[in-house]
Amino acid sequence: MDYRQLGRTNLNVSALCLGTMTWGEQNSEADAFAQIDRAKSAGINFIDTAEMYPVPPKAETYATTERYIGNYFKNRGDRADWILASKIAGPGNTIDYIRDKNLRHNRQHITAAVDASLERLQTDYIDLYQLHWPERSTNFFGQLGYKHQTEANLTPLEDTLEALDEQVRAGKIRHIGLSNETPWGTMRFLALAEARGWPRAVSIQNPYNLLNRSFEVGLAEIAIREQCGLLAYSPLAFGFLSGKYEGGARPPKGRLSLYSRFSRYFNPQSEAACSRYVALAREHGLDPAQMALAFVTQQPFVTSNIIGATTLEQLDSNIASLELKLSEEVLEGIEAIHKDHPNPAP
Repeated sequence: MDYRQLGRTNLNVSALCLGTMTWGEQNSEADAFAQIDRAKSAGINFIDTAEMYPVPPKAETYATTERYIGNYFKNRGDRADWILASKIAGPGNTIDYIRDKNLRHNRQHITAAVDASLERLQTDYIDLYQLHWPERSTNFFGQLGYKHQTEANLTPLEDTLEALDEQVRAGKIRHIGLSNETPWGTMRFLALAEARGWPRAVSIQNPYNLLNRSFEVGLAEIAIREQCGLLAYSPLAFGFLSGKYEGGARPPKGRLSLYSRFSRYFNPQSEAACSRYVALAREHGLDPAQMALAFVTQQPFVTSNIIGATTLEQLDSNIASLELKLSEEVLEGIEAIHKDHPNPAP
């Protein structure tokens, strides 16, 4: 396993991070325990969750994923072996059942969210606490074409960072991170932290895969120069890049088959690009999913690649991608496809 420094901290995280958003929806607690055990045996020391998981978010399953992880820690007694990341939800996203139904990144909500997560996770501290998506209206979750809105009652970023600083000083969280953030938001958080002596974001968790390389424009430079590396989510575009949806196939247990919520990858441009990536992998005797994962992991701005699986077989295959070094010929093929089909599913 390859380990990389998390921001400017003294923590070294595995190049692959165990994603958990299916636990409590597609996966049982027993499945979760088995996946964590398997990941640990492979050298993974980094696990990422969120208060709103599992996904798709529903009131009846809210926070189940964190509970599973907390039960695992209690059962195995190995909390100290893990670098644990979680997130606070923001407004919108069909969530109207958390706290007062008007989610904000203010002191009240951050304190309540952290305390609740700690209780569910059965731990005294969270290593990396992330803002799951911005409170303000901006470009995330595939939204293109920024349209400015003047929003009332928006929590100032200063207030958010000050509230997070209180949690760090209390010892409840060790470091902070961003997620689904823009270049402006990232630099603003970093500037405020430097000016006020507040916690500095050590990572940014955004989507990044062969169908969505938009992170490379703007944010990649920030990630490297500011040592605020990418925690890449959806590296397989929800399984689309594995090839299992080729030719219009809809495997009954596939996330894109089960949930219409994840339709962003189903468009003619994405399907055309995906078919070419899958063909490229097979032309070189590679597993399409492993090729897609290896491409993400090897990027210089990536701190860790968040892999998710619903079966141990998928997890084993994803972990094995770390051993794959893409040849110059394969990389040239990827760039040729990207030139013809740039970011079809941002």
